[in-house]
Amino acid sequence: MVSGVHLRLVLWKATRAVEARARASVVSLGMGLSDFGVLEALLHKGPLAVHELGAKVLLTSGSITTAIDRLERKGLVMRGDDPRDRRARIIRLTTTGRKVIRGAFADHERAMEEAVSHLNNRDRATLLKLLRHLGLGK
Repeated sequence: MVSGVHLRLVLWKATRAVEARARASVVSLGMGLSDFGVLEALLHKGPLAVHELGAKVLLTSGSITTAIDRLERKGLVMRGDDPRDRRARIIRLTTTGRKVIRGAFADHERAMEEAVSHLNNRDRATLLKLLRHLGLGK
């Protein structure tokens, strides 16, 4: 029987290996992880309220504000009013931001594909199923 301690150790090492590849990929694009995460979330989820965006990319309120400020100064995102809630602000990609993240994400996607290239489709599907099962704790 494989112990929970051993399984956790193997999972931790695998996570660190994939995360190192992801980090190197993003850094090679000339971006920080927070900025890449914000831009990628906006690319795939569309405009989001600041608090929703922070939750998607796992940034605190202060950190998401700092990242948005930085990306806004670079002309990659813009703030707008939320028609559903006058207290909230919506963050959108600018045309330049959309162009930048589309190219960067395509490069990152290739790097992540390379990171898991030794797994066939069946193994990937099984791993995905098992990790979701583990994450739900059921």
